[in-house]
Amino acid sequence: MYSTDPDSFDYNVTMRATNNDHTINFENGLLENDKYGELVGSLAKSWKVSDDGLTYTYKLRDADWTDSEGNVYGKITAQDFVTGLKHAADSKSEQMYVVQGSIKGLDDYVSGKTKNFDDVGVKAVDKKTVQYTLNQPESFWNSKTTYGILFPVNEKFLKQKGKDYGKATADSILYSGPYLLKNFTAKSVLEYTANPNYWDKKHVYIKDVKFTFYDGKNPDELYKKFEAGEYSNARVFPNLPGYDKIKKDSGKNIIYSMQTSMTFNMTFNLNRGAYNLTSKKTDKAKEDTKKAILNKNFRLAVQKSIDKNAYAAQSVGKDGSNKILRNSLTVPSFVNVNGHDYGTEVENQLKKLNSDLYSNVNLADAQDGTYNKQQAKELFKKAKEELEADGVAFPVHLDLPQSETSATLVNQSKSLKKSVESVLGKDNVVVDLQLTNDDEYQNVTYYATTGSASDFDISTATGWGPDYDDPSSYLEIYNPANGSQLTTLGLEATGEGQDISAAAKKAVGLDEYADLLKKANAITDDNNARYEAYAKAEAWLLDAGLQLPIQSTGGSPSVTKLVPHQGAFAYSGGYSSGSYKNLRLQDKPVTNKEFVKSRKAWLQKREEIAKKEESK
Repeated sequence: MYSTDPDSFDYNVTMRATNNDHTINFENGLLENDKYGELVGSLAKSWKVSDDGLTYTYKLRDADWTDSEGNVYGKITAQDFVTGLKHAADSKSEQMYVVQGSIKGLDDYVSGKTKNFDDVGVKAVDKKTVQYTLNQPESFWNSKTTYGILFPVNEKFLKQKGKDYGKATADSILYSGPYLLKNFTAKSVLEYTANPNYWDKKHVYIKDVKFTFYDGKNPDELYKKFEAGEYSNARVFPNLPGYDKIKKDSGKNIIYSMQTSMTFNMTFNLNRGAYNLTSKKTDKAKEDTKKAILNKNFRLAVQKSIDKNAYAAQSVGKDGSNKILRNSLTVPSFVNVNGHDYGTEVENQLKKLNSDLYSNVNLADAQDGTYNKQQAKELFKKAKEELEADGVAFPVHLDLPQSETSATLVNQSKSLKKSVESVLGKDNVVVDLQLTNDDEYQNVTYYATTGSASDFDISTATGWGPDYDDPSSYLEIYNPANGSQLTTLGLEATGEGQDISAAAKKAVGLDEYADLLKKANAITDDNNARYEAYAKAEAWLLDAGLQLPIQSTGGSPSVTKLVPHQGAFAYSGGYSSGSYKNLRLQDKPVTNKEFVKSRKAWLQKREEIAKKEESK
């Protein structure tokens, strides 16, 4: 099923998941992820890296372009990759940030400093060889090749289609991937059929894929249609009245999907400027809250008073509340460092920062690693003494905006309010829910274009997933100079003018964070040292209490006939679980026992691969 119509198939340009979930089935890039997350050849059959790490050369396999009618249009060539990147640059691609600073000369071309695309570091060496030249070594470069911005485009077809290229119609693009778009009727149905000319068609087991539009109004119907054989998988909802019967009838078939690399967090507004959504009546109340939020002990006290299990239960029920919990911005198993996962290294760095506060720190997924009433009260006691000395009156009021149209989100906000006020006391901290329509809620939180437009004290509207296989893809979002998520902290990028949030950045020590990021990014010849340096930066970020990781996507209950752990897996990049290549269906629903057994074997294989990589 699907809930939002795609509005573009211009895979080099669009960044919307509602589009890319489909185009990843229509197109291939140079590389793709296998079911264990390893990068393997796709349109590239082989590749090599220069000794200095600056030049990547890919040899292409024999592969065809196919039109929407299933006819061969022509061969895929190296020049198609050059055309694809030029088209992305000329079209102001939403994905440009992924590669703009990486490829030599690309930033100058995009910014208009140069007009000749021949100066950009991508070239067709011959018909079957494409080469990229980078500005500096990136051990994670290959993971970027799974993004649509680096996919090929046939120049003749591009010119032929003109303004109609990439529209949400079957004939607006050529196909290099496993499926063709067979039918698309808005708010009704989307259908794929297997590409008869696909270079790897032996691994396309499901020949026809059908998505039915679902508007979210009747979630109980999903399971009913699964039982009737209309759907091959369906989400189930533990908080709905019908769940008890589903659990009774099909409890052994309810499985919880794996957590993904997308992290949702709560952020503090460090420099609030807008007060359209507020319960504060005086300037003194506003100033008191500002002072409190800039106090590290206050931020940490609030964070450690939040019961994540109770919060998550509002969306996935008590049975599965722990299955979506996250305690670090970066997924703990994202990369390996010195023989252990990245999360363990962040724990080690936290202990170095404060051995008392983090003596028992546990950042593993699927458990609440931060909720601690005793620590919350101790931290708040320190904060209150410091703030009262600065003239702050209590209780401190924290505005938390939320969309009134979502019962789940409202209940999560109520849970957070109850948790904070019960642990710290209403005479100390009051969380004021600010319910508003969905558009205003989005505009003053996640979609706020400036820090000064961010109208909240605390917000749970933020989330982030990595673009490539390096911790910087998470941690740079809060770089005080140019971080893409600074607005979710109420801050501005430095830019060329005066930074109105400079004082707030200094007050919370973001200059120290910037220095840690700079040192980590400078390490390009030793991944262990690089990842350790980034773990140190993440430890600083967590200890600063500017944001609190709460939950991930995934971890949701469903019933399915899809054989587990067969499709592509990736923590980052553009090629992940959205691809139907390699997926298989079984006749009967997958049981929880089957899923757990499959996952255990999958995790074991992943661990073996990681150890093998470590030994190289």
